[in-house]
Amino acid sequence: MDIILEGWTKKFQEDQELTALNNAEAFEAFAGYCVLSSYHEDNFNPDQFRMGGGDDLGIDVAAVVVNGDLFGDADELREAVRKAKQLDVHFVIIQAKRSEKFETKVFTDLADNLVQVFRREPMTYKRSEDVANLRACRDAVYEDVSKFKKNLPKLSVHYVTTGRPGDNLLDEKRLAAAKRLRGLNIFEDVEFRAVGADQLRDLYRKASEAVGASFNMSRRIPLPKIPGVDQAFLGLLDARKLVEKVLTDPHGGIRKVLFYENVRDFQGYNSVNSEIRRTLRDSDRRGRFAVLNNGITIVAREMTTAGEEVHIRDFQIVNGCQTCHVLFDQQESLSDGVYVNVRLIQSNDEDVIGGIIAATNRQTAVSEDDLAARESFHKKLEDFFAAQSEPRRLYYERRSRQFSGEVSVERTRIITRPQLTKAYAAMVLDEPAGAGRYARLKSKHEKMLFQPNQDPRVYYTTAAAFYRLEWLFRNKRAFWGYRAARHHLLAALKARLVGTGPWPHGSAGKDACDKILEVVWHPLDSEHHFRELLSVVIAAQKEADAERAGALLSDLVRTERFAERVRRGALTLPS
Repeated sequence: MDIILEGWTKKFQEDQELTALNNAEAFEAFAGYCVLSSYHEDNFNPDQFRMGGGDDLGIDVAAVVVNGDLFGDADELREAVRKAKQLDVHFVIIQAKRSEKFETKVFTDLADNLVQVFRREPMTYKRSEDVANLRACRDAVYEDVSKFKKNLPKLSVHYVTTGRPGDNLLDEKRLAAAKRLRGLNIFEDVEFRAVGADQLRDLYRKASEAVGASFNMSRRIPLPKIPGVDQAFLGLLDARKLVEKVLTDPHGGIRKVLFYENVRDFQGYNSVNSEIRRTLRDSDRRGRFAVLNNGITIVAREMTTAGEEVHIRDFQIVNGCQTCHVLFDQQESLSDGVYVNVRLIQSNDEDVIGGIIAATNRQTAVSEDDLAARESFHKKLEDFFAAQSEPRRLYYERRSRQFSGEVSVERTRIITRPQLTKAYAAMVLDEPAGAGRYARLKSKHEKMLFQPNQDPRVYYTTAAAFYRLEWLFRNKRAFWGYRAARHHLLAALKARLVGTGPWPHGSAGKDACDKILEVVWHPLDSEHHFRELLSVVIAAQKEADAERAGALLSDLVRTERFAERVRRGALTLPS
């Protein structure tokens, strides 16, 4: 194996706490991280998309990119598809081998197996639950084909080794495999790629860096010195260059990671966005776009200028999410003379950045509830997590890639807002069956999540339990294959240690946190408890299978009936 890639894989394995994986499994996770990072620039758990086990049909890693977001769970994907008004979908499949050579038959075998996964007829090959979940993802995407407004889904298949491609027969097999999948007539495009050592090195370097962009901005003026701001400019940026150089990811999709700080995602073509679209489609009006639109605000942690060239790194578009999405969607209408107002700010002062975000969003029709995303409670959570003693320290990520430049921060100890929301819903709100649906949780429990009067200790406790359980999924083979039931295991731990019902308040609530934390932060005790609770999950699965043979765990965990079985089983375990 390439000595550099071997070293990087070992370092990656340590950073991600995947020490229980053998060399082949670790390389699968590493390759998956490198490839998927080129489609999705935000943080994600690479092991979550790895198949593992038998009957995986040669698929080591699989994910679906929908409107810029990365999905591996069919339930979460199904919710995103139903919520979306239109769909831009990209299936990404990876087979990874440590071998220093490519085998031509791999492309042929993968094509045969993927036809089984993506064809309309039921699968006849024996397959693992992970493959069944991928098939369910396929079904969710094609549930309503009317949402494919512009293009059908794309399929990209990557065969990764530590060798170097270049064999003519390999190219012939690669092209033939792509042609076979195109024959299903359900994809806009299909590509099979041979990814060798050089390409993998390049992908890893890019995956390890913060988001950056370079563009020409000749029409700009500097602002006077502002406290907390290193430098700032007002100017005009060619709309096509904005789309090409800033908004577009390496595979032609929109870089969703740039809008993490916006309090609202793209709202579709409501009245305001429809008017922006009409302006861009009108040959007379599009030239006046700069005076008809408020423009965008970019905040960068790093910015350098050289003449008319501007380079920014670790940046966010904190205002202008709607404008950017319409520009990206309507890029065929952009012509010479279409400019966008840009406010470009360099700052590393979190208070200044927070003030910019709140101020710019208040100038638009954003409700006070939407602005809750920037309230001080999230900063309080971040501080509370970081203030714990080093063995118990976690890091709450308020903004995307917040800790990307901090080598001292263990990647696996970073807790994102969606992860924390789901863990809290499972343990505190007693909703393990619905915890996989992040958007629905936010909508249903808006008044019960991240409220200023809540105790950050409770959020930290659920985050710690989530962290420990994820560690077990990565490092203990007994837990492999049961990640779909993770929220039920969290809810069961709470039920076993502190009982069912609402989370206690006051001193009783503190005692409940302390009791859970003592178990969670003790490696042997936590494994003991979760192993016993895993047996409850397995028993609940067998009970369900007796009623409906062949039921998938990924389907069972969405039902309250399964949740009740696990809850009841947890309470019957000896204390």
